[in-house]
Amino acid sequence: MDNNQSNRKAYLIVFVLFILGIALGSMGTYLVTMRVQAARPAGQGDRAPSHMAIFTRDLNLTSEQQTQVQAIMNETRSHYAELHQKLDPEYEQVRQQSRDHIRQVLTPEQRPKFEELLRQMDEERRKRQTNP
Repeated sequence: MDNNQSNRKAYLIVFVLFILGIALGSMGTYLVTMRVQAARPAGQGDRAPSHMAIFTRDLNLTSEQQTQVQAIMNETRSHYAELHQKLDPEYEQVRQQSRDHIRQVLTPEQRPKFEELLRQMDEERRKRQTNP
């Protein structure tokens, strides 16, 4: 009887610890998620955490620092956009040359499949460009 009662206590302790672990893990996940969501700029949707959210969370930025860092990042983004406008035509030319070379290697049966793959890849690239 004593051994049976000890086993029940042990099972009960393990069960309670298991439930506490789930509760603490859930609460911790909730708190971390809320902190990241609060640091995320509006309009970010369900995408991965932005650099700003990571900086805010990991560096514990003040609101003044967040404003300054966000301004720097916006300026950098505009410089990137300028570079893309200048270089995109060259990238497109290289892309088309590469595709033409691949077409020469493919059989007539493979070419339609290749064109379909290119269409899908181009569509994905356009989506990424409109939703950076």
